[in-house]
Parts: sequence; C-alpha cells; structure tokens
Amino acid sequence: MEAVTACIGEAVIGNAAQGVLHVTGRAFKFKSILKNLETTIVSANSTINEIYHLDQEPENALMDELHMLIQELIKAKQLVGKCSKVSWWNYYKKYRYSKKLLELDGSLCSLQIQMDSQIKNFKNVQRILDEIRALNRRLDQMILLNREIPRPVSCAVRECTEFTLKTLLLTEKVRLLLLTAPGGCGKTKLVEMLCQDEQIKGTFKENILFVKVSKTPNLKVIVQNLFSHKGLQPEFEIQSEENAIDQLRLFVEKIRPDPILLILDDVWQESLSEKFEFNIPNYKIIVTSRTAFPRFKKFRYSLKPLNKKDAMTLFCHSADLQDESSNIPEKVIKKIVRGCGGFSLALKVIGSSLRGRQFFRNSEIGLVDQLQKVLEFPNDKFFIKDCFLDLGLFPEDQRIYAAALIDMWAELYELDEDGIHAIANLQELTTLNLASLVLARKDASEVHKYYNDDFVTQNDVLRELALHQSSQEPIGQRQRLIMNISENDLPMWWREHKHQLINARLLSISTDELFSWSWCNIQAPKVEVLVLNFKKKNYTLPEFVDKMDELKVLIVTNYGIFHAELSNFQLLGSLHNLKRIKLAKVSISSLCKTLVPLKSLKKISLFMCNIGKAFENCTIQVSDVLPNLTQINIDCCNDLGELPIGLCDIVYLKKLSITNCHKLFALPEEIGKLVNLEVLRFRSCTDLSELPESIKSLDKLTILDISDCVSISKLPKHIGELCKLEVLNMKGCSRLCNLFPKSIMNLKQLKLVVCDDKMAKLWEHAKESLTKLEVKVAETDINLNWLPDVDEIAQTSH
Repeated sequence: MEAVTACIGEAVIGNAAQGVLHVTGRAFKFKSILKNLETTIVSANSTINEIYHLDQEPENALMDELHMLIQELIKAKQLVGKCSKVSWWNYYKKYRYSKKLLELDGSLCSLQIQMDSQIKNFKNVQRILDEIRALNRRLDQMILLNREIPRPVSCAVRECTEFTLKTLLLTEKVRLLLLTAPGGCGKTKLVEMLCQDEQIKGTFKENILFVKVSKTPNLKVIVQNLFSHKGLQPEFEIQSEENAIDQLRLFVEKIRPDPILLILDDVWQESLSEKFEFNIPNYKIIVTSRTAFPRFKKFRYSLKPLNKKDAMTLFCHSADLQDESSNIPEKVIKKIVRGCGGFSLALKVIGSSLRGRQFFRNSEIGLVDQLQKVLEFPNDKFFIKDCFLDLGLFPEDQRIYAAALIDMWAELYELDEDGIHAIANLQELTTLNLASLVLARKDASEVHKYYNDDFVTQNDVLRELALHQSSQEPIGQRQRLIMNISENDLPMWWREHKHQLINARLLSISTDELFSWSWCNIQAPKVEVLVLNFKKKNYTLPEFVDKMDELKVLIVTNYGIFHAELSNFQLLGSLHNLKRIKLAKVSISSLCKTLVPLKSLKKISLFMCNIGKAFENCTIQVSDVLPNLTQINIDCCNDLGELPIGLCDIVYLKKLSITNCHKLFALPEEIGKLVNLEVLRFRSCTDLSELPESIKSLDKLTILDISDCVSISKLPKHIGELCKLEVLNMKGCSRLCNLFPKSIMNLKQLKLVVCDDKMAKLWEHAKESLTKLEVKVAETDINLNWLPDVDEIAQTSH
C-alpha cells in the first residue's frame, strides 16, 4: 500500500472527510439534508480506510475511483462551507444549495457502492489465488512424496491445471496470462481444452479468438485475418505495423461490449504480445510460449515436463500396458521414457504406436530415433506411413484440407474418387496421434461423402519428423522433395546446378512475400504431384512446370492476405497427364483468354478465389478447353453472382459443387443440359432463391444438396422427374416451409432426406408412397470448424 500512501496520504484523506463533518455543524439551516450527508461521509471514510489497509496494492480502476471520491469530499467541504453562510431569509439560495447537496450525496453514495464492490472482488481474487497456490503446493508435495494419484497421472494433473487456468482467467484482476513450457509439453492442447469449457464459452460466447503466432509472425496478416474472421473490414488498408496496431484497437472496440478472449499461441517474442494489450474492460489475453517472459511474472503458469512417475504412467496408458503383462522389458521401457524427457507428446505418440505390437530392442535410443519407430507399421498398414509423410508437403501451422489429400492420393495410390479410403487413412493417423482430423460438418461427411470442409492439423514436432524422414536420401533420389524458401535464399544445390535432375514423385515449393521469382531451372520429369505455396499479390507459375510430363495433380495456394493474380497458366497446355487442379485464394481475371485446352483434366477445385469475371468475353467454348472434365468444386468464392452459362456445355460433368458462395443468386436454365450430372450441391449459397425448372432433365442425378440455402422458398414443380434421385439434403432451408409439389411422390428411388424437424413432418406424409425413404432430422451441430482458418481468410473485397 505504499503506492496508495504516496498518491493520497493519510492527511489528505482525513482532511477531506473530517473537514466536511466539521462544517456541517455550522450549516444548521440544511440540518436534515446534512444529516444524511454526514452518514454517507462516515461510510466513505470507512471505505477509504479499508483500501488503505489492504494487504496488496489494488488495481488501477479502484485507485482511480478513490481519487474521484477524495475530489468529491473536497467539493463537499467547500459546498457545506458556503451553506453555512446562507441567510435564513434567502429562500432561492437555500433551494439551490439543497439541490446541490442532494446531488453530492447521491454521487458519494454511488462511488462508495462501486468501490465496496471492487474491494470485495479484489479480496475474492486474493483468496482464490491463495487457494490455487495452496493446491499447487499440495500437488507438488504429493508428487514428491510419491503418493498415489489416480491414473493416468498426467490426465489428473492436466485437469487440475485447466481448472487453475480457468479460475485465474475468470478473475477480474487477470487480464494477461502466460502459459509457458518447453515444446511438446501440451500447451496448445491445454488452451484448446480450456476454450471448450462450458463456463469459458458461456462467458466469452463468440469472442474467443485463437491466433497461431509461430517464429516469424506478421502483425499485419494477423490483424487483417482477425477482422475477416469476424466478418469485418478494416477502415483502411493495413500497410505497416503501426497501422495494424491502430486497426487492432478499433477491431477490439467493434466487437465489444461482450467479453473478449484472445489466445496468442506459440509466441516467440515478448514484444509481440505487448502490441495486443489495451486497457479495455472485459478484454483478456492468454499467451502460450516456450519462454517464461519476465514481465509476466505476476500471472504466469509454468507447465513443466512430466516427472518420471507421471511420464511412466502416461506411456503405459498410451501403450495399453496397465496390466503389466507385456513383452517389452521394463528396462527398455524406462529408457524410452527417459529419452522422451517428460514431453507428453512424445510419450503419447510412441506409446500409441507400440500398442499391441512386438517391440524393438535397442540399448540406447535417442528421442528422434524413438519417434522414427512410430513410422514402423505392420504390412497391412504400411501405406499409412506414406500418408503421414505426405502431410509434410504443406506449410507449418496451416490447415491441410482433406480435399487436397483426396486428389493426391487418388492419383498416387489409386484410392477411390469419393475419398472414403482417404478419410479412413486420416482417421488412422488420428488414432495413432500423428495428426488430427476435423470433420467440420457431420451432416455432410457422414450422409453423402462430402469432405470439402474437413481438414487435418499436425503438431510442429510431428511435421519436423515427416520432413526429417523425407530428407534422408540425396536430393536427386528423394521421393518427396520439400523446399521452404525464405526471401531469395535458394537451396545450395539449386544455385550450384543450373539443370538439377529431380526424380521425386512429389514436389513442394513454399515461398514467402519477399521472394522475387528468380526461379532457377530444374528438371523434374517424374513429378506427379506439385504443391506450390506462396504469399504474394502476383504469382507466376515456374517455367519448369511445362517439362513435368508426368504431372497429374497441381495444388496452388496463396497464404497471403489478399487474392493473388495467377499468371503463366498457359504452361499447363503441354501437360498431357494433368488430371486435377486445385487453386486457393487466387484471382482469375479471364480464364478463357489464358487457359489452353486441358484435354486430360478431370477435376478443378477453386477455393476462396475471385472468379466472377473468369468466364467473361470468351472467344473459345469452355467445353472445348475442358472437354473431359467430370468434376467442378467452387467453394467460398464470394464474387460469384451467377453460374456461367459456358459451364453448362461440359456434357461429361458428373459432379458440380458450389458451396459457401453467398452472392450466388441465379442459376441458368441451361443447367438442364448437364445430362450426365450425378451430384449437384449448392450448400450454404444463402442468396440463391430458386432452382430452375430445367433440372428435371438431370435424369442421372442421385444426390441433390441445397442445405442452408435460406433464400429458397419452393422446390421446382417437376422435381419428381429426377427419377434416380436417392439423397436430398435440405437442412436449414428455413423458407422452404410450404407444401411440396405433388411430383415428389414420383421420387420412387429416394432413400434419404435430411431436413429440420418441422420439414420432417411434411415428409412423413410422403413415406406411404415412397417406401424406400428414410427421413433424418439434422442434429444441431454448433461449431465453426467449417469456416476457413484465421490464417487463410482473405479480403474478399480485393
């Protein structure tokens, strides 16, 4: 309380309160009013003394109100002094001063109530913190004394830690909280669990913002993406870090008054977190970092690696060795646990991989070697290793969309077109703790094999393992060649050899915003999958692409803030084996002018692209450019207002998916020309008001998905002529509540309808005629997993 004494001083407090009480005795003309004021002042003086005798220094808000109270007491002394000089006959002044005294009394009462409440909260915070410290001390003592803790120990400790963090976070005093631990100890997992806590979600509602920071953060990108994540636009283009900080404050103000929780995950620089701090009520920040930053000393929680006992328990639990009947010698188990250094990730991964398998015997095994043993699979699952290594083709800390993996694996390993086996492999990787598969929308993935929104995430340690494993052979002999280029720092082997021969089947090249496009020439005739990742406003396909005679899959992704203009598209005309193209966050100004005939192309996917003008002023028929195209996926392309008529001439098209395109308002009648169409999706096209009657001509259509098309108010009159329709998803079509057309009784092959509860009652009447029909009421699945990642969201206005 030295700061309080320095700011106020006992003399000031005493003079302010006692001085008022002294003059009230002389102002007898206002006796009844002053009696109430005297009571208020005595109470206020008691509050001041209580603050003065607090064990710790109170927070700034309480100090500010204390200063305000003292100022009001000084005013009171002056006002009462004037009252004592008012003549008994001066009724006007008596009325005026009476009114001022009443206002002053009300102001003092209000301030005192607020301060009493804050003092109570402050004391509660101190009590909770004392209890937490005591709990932590008891836990430490239990571990040190080797007392029995419920199995698995690590889970109990983590649950206690989560409770501790939650308690701290919900206290009013805590605005900035650091969770620190070495890499691999589970910091990210812990805060993710915290975000799923019902009390945390109830407090912060939709204002829980998760930002992956990593080693080289770009503040401009982070702030831009925070705006986009909330569907907002900055007031001006962010061109510098100073602009970014100004816009960040405006962003926080815009999404108030609801409480805000910002999580900065994997922060490497203490100075970065300072840029996110503002003295704004109900705004809290959690920082996770490998470094225990000094200025976080007051509210810092250190998540330490597990001790020997806890590590052993977690490993045995992960490897299913609780019954102690194992063919793994205890001596070897201890060496593995010791080699993992108490890191929960390593313990879980290695333990899970050994479950039910013959164990390897080795005297001294390092952590990297142990992790590599994870990639030893039985013969019937050896293919999973290839799937794991393929995840390394994509950038660090980014979502890996299942659709991209399905494209790759369908061509590389001849998996099914629908992606069922690919998803099964991803689920196997999840089971082995080698990746995390997120099925974004249950009604889509489970009902009719729609995986466009599903994605995979991977821990940095595991990604490093994949990169390490892929780089064991010499450059010219690798199956997967993965290059991450920072600025213009090309690999030495690329700079030294003008015509480097690459024998890899998979090639991934990632560049940052400072790369100047000085491509060197390489020869990669055996590459079947090319993954290009970049962060520039303009991107030129490398010249050496046209020599990739075996190329089957091209994936081009812009991870920058704005859409990028893609050029050199004509190079693809020489690639006679190219079957699949996936473009993300690029602008295609006039596809018809630059696109050359791609006679082998079967599938094209456009994600978050600007394509509104791509098919304008075409001098060549789209069907001539893409004569054998069977599948088109257009997702999150927000400048698409009308479906281009030219696409309706691609007669071999079997699947057309246009999803999350919120400005799509009209479909051409010519869509009825797509007579080979089997799947038609318009999921979450919120402006689409109707389906054209011409869809009755799609007599091969088996799946129709109009879920969450909230503007559609009626079904086509002749929908019953879709004689092979088996699945109809109409969940979330809130305006589609009137009677259905009579022709639905002709949908004799209809097997499944997915809809909301009210609509299900309408379909129940049709089940007498449609004997194969099952009506499934869509479960409420409240999550935002289907939204693009914060680091992927673009400025759709650019």
